[in-house]
Amino acid sequence: METTESKSLPENAYVPLPAGVEYEPMVPSSVAPPEATGRSIFWGVLLCFIFSAASAYSGLKVGQVMEAAIPIAILAIGLARVYARRSSVLENVIITSIGGAAGAVVAGAIFTLPALYSLQLHPHPVQTIFICVAGGCLGVMFLIPLRRYFVREMHGLLPYPEATAITEVLVTGEKGGSQAKLLLQATALAGIYDFFVTTFQVWKEFLDFQFIPVMRTLAERARIVVRFDAIGFILGLGYVMGLRSSMILVAGGVVSNFVLVPLIYMIGQHFPNAVYPATVPIAQMDASQIFRGYVRYIGVGAIATAGIFGILKSLRVIAGSFGVAARAFRAGETHGERTDRDLPVVTILLGIVIGAILVAAFFGTLRPTAVVLIIGLLLTLVFSFFFTSVAANAIATTARNPVSGMTMLTIIISSVVLLQFGLSGTTGMFFVMAIAGMVCTALSVSGQTITDLKTGYWLGSTPATQEKVKFLGVVVAAIASGLTIVMLAGIFQFGEAAPGDTRLVLAAPQASIMQALVQGFMNRQPIAYMLFVAGAFIAVAMEMLGAPALIFALGMYLPLELNTPALVGGFISHLISRKSERVGGARGRTMRERGVVIASGLMAGGALGGVLGASLRLIPSFKESWVTTPFYGNDTVSQIVSLVLFVALCLYLWIDATRVRQEV
Repeated sequence: METTESKSLPENAYVPLPAGVEYEPMVPSSVAPPEATGRSIFWGVLLCFIFSAASAYSGLKVGQVMEAAIPIAILAIGLARVYARRSSVLENVIITSIGGAAGAVVAGAIFTLPALYSLQLHPHPVQTIFICVAGGCLGVMFLIPLRRYFVREMHGLLPYPEATAITEVLVTGEKGGSQAKLLLQATALAGIYDFFVTTFQVWKEFLDFQFIPVMRTLAERARIVVRFDAIGFILGLGYVMGLRSSMILVAGGVVSNFVLVPLIYMIGQHFPNAVYPATVPIAQMDASQIFRGYVRYIGVGAIATAGIFGILKSLRVIAGSFGVAARAFRAGETHGERTDRDLPVVTILLGIVIGAILVAAFFGTLRPTAVVLIIGLLLTLVFSFFFTSVAANAIATTARNPVSGMTMLTIIISSVVLLQFGLSGTTGMFFVMAIAGMVCTALSVSGQTITDLKTGYWLGSTPATQEKVKFLGVVVAAIASGLTIVMLAGIFQFGEAAPGDTRLVLAAPQASIMQALVQGFMNRQPIAYMLFVAGAFIAVAMEMLGAPALIFALGMYLPLELNTPALVGGFISHLISRKSERVGGARGRTMRERGVVIASGLMAGGALGGVLGASLRLIPSFKESWVTTPFYGNDTVSQIVSLVLFVALCLYLWIDATRVRQEV
């Protein structure tokens, strides 16, 4: 009897599988509905180009890249109804896979490439596009051997918050009924909420609770500041992450902000001069400046070390994947069932070799010595491979990719190594930033690709098909973002205004940090090795305790306000899970399902609200004061209003998830 396609995820989609049990996706391997069709490729390419161009401008202006995959998944559902033959769910997966490359490639581009213009190195448009294409393709190729480990073997052990949201959006679009209404309701609510709070002056987005006297005293005397980003997107993210992961994430933030920051201030306030790497005396720094000047580097060291542990743990799987593929190639065997079929290993290896040759040829145009060229190529390949595993693990656990931290580490190590071989000056800066651009794009794309592959795994896509179209998405996004950067570079200045230059300035905050780093190292400034080493030993201690070191390290590195709302979402998830267990049966299962759908809606709505807000900033005359409230300027009232409304959002999540209705 032929297996038929379902319109619901299996009950074991989000839980670990018993020994010997295989996961059966919503669309089983015995069914082969349309996937990479003309319509899915056309819409995926079009949406990828549009989102890439818009995201590039948004990221350069405010340092925030548009979330592409979730909004594109929602658009795919609407587009599916345009045709006489309604698009299959797997065609919608392809649209999302291609379009989702937009945000990933743009992040890699705008975090690094504007520095080349700020440094007056004047890269050619082809060079700008090539760096993005090379990095993105390396990220996809290095990730493919890791797919089975992260997607299949870790099934139910990693929460995949963003993939969960995309999957729930696509499934409810297929299913319709009360689940679709619930998703749309949560999406609309979070979309309106996050749009207004992040775009206009309605009430404070970020809470620091300093309207409470004791909190203000702690901030002034001990540099202890509690921060909270009161938006729906992070609340939903924390719910999907669960209590344990969100607690470990916040624990890293607690160590950074409530232990290291006040400790550095207590000791350093007595030094009259600035202590490297900061540029002002510690006594004059607030908590945020101490975090950025010192603690963030400790977090980078922790992330890098946790990444090494992750790679060591996955080496067996990587070797096994290549071994199985090599045996199948020699024996002329097929590549297994449709839902577990990757691109052939020979194709991957050939792609890596061709990519390495092209990268070497690109470096050769900068006229370095042969030794420098070889070392630069090795650094690019090693870092890209190394950070692929780190990015995949981070995205699978927290939906946060430590792009800027890993790129900073790339710049630091590459500069130190290449300086030893005589590379310096403008050529050295261009060389190092090119390496950083490729690596940054590789790890950004690999994190987004593992999200796509997990979504496809739950729904029943063919991995090889997803991997093929991902390369197409990378190329389209690279062209769109590269041309956008080139165009903007002729109209705006990046970073800070240059003397005598009357053009308007785009902040390009991440690229400005990278520029300062590469300038400092190429000018042979000292390196704060002890900060990186301290972070490394913190990661070692977490591994010794048996805790997920990478999650803890991410919590140390990320600003506290991005972590604390996730803990609230994780706590609500825990309470709903406990209540569903007490209720039991079909009613308890419905509670859990409704909770995930609402949380996914909060993430989808938050992403849509952010996209809409970023789009408004494309208007030259845009001002946040277009919509303002009388109490916005009153910090106490504004923060209290924000807190009350966030609590109301939490109550909505709890009440609507635990309210069991008859399904339509």
